[in-house]
Amino acid sequence: MIFKEKFKMGLKDIDKNNLLKNRAILEYLENIGSFHSDVAGYGAEYTGKTGIAWVVLGWKLKVLKRPQYGQELEIHTWAKLGSKVATFRDFEIYDNNQNLCAIATSKWTMVDIRKGKITKINDDVINAYEVETKNVFPELELEKLKIPSDFEYKTEYTIKRKDIDINGHMHNLYYLDLAYEALPEEIYEKRPFDNVNIQYKKEIKLGEKVICKYAKVENKYNVTIFSEDEKNVHAIVELS
Repeated sequence: MIFKEKFKMGLKDIDKNNLLKNRAILEYLENIGSFHSDVAGYGAEYTGKTGIAWVVLGWKLKVLKRPQYGQELEIHTWAKLGSKVATFRDFEIYDNNQNLCAIATSKWTMVDIRKGKITKINDDVINAYEVETKNVFPELELEKLKIPSDFEYKTEYTIKRKDIDINGHMHNLYYLDLAYEALPEEIYEKRPFDNVNIQYKKEIKLGEKVICKYAKVENKYNVTIFSEDEKNVHAIVELS
């Protein structure tokens, strides 16, 4: 099943050039995925009944033509088969003239909220989503992002209440915000980045302090988010 929804761009969604921001794109994608899950019977409103919740493991976004303010976007999304513990969801974003503006894929797992553990994605879930075989990228799996051996710059951040999602962890979109804050000013001013890759490793909770380290690797800008003691990696964000 290819699920479709229209989104009207707002002021908070655009940059100084009136172009759609990456943060807004990911927010649209997250929302339409949630709407599809609502229809399938596994959305947020059903969590109390099913005892399970979806958790994102990674994003890959490629912007082909960045929409300008005032556009009404039409977004298509569909679920794809993965493994018994992880599945994929692809996206296409179209503008008013039905031009393809962006493509994205994402990887998700299901968590038993009572046990706090990953649970298997059974046939009932697969059938409810009416999975498709269409792929927006030739690679079926998200590429594994590497931690650079050396870093040029770092920042610290303490997780606040505003950062926490319905699962009690820092919301996945705020990792991109952290990455932007960790960029040197001359790199930050190169926005917008048309390629965004995010790989999540370990959740971050309220009050925790994280260390965000920046490095440029082969014309790509890497921000790795570490725990305060730098022993654990929470996420890797790659921009280009």
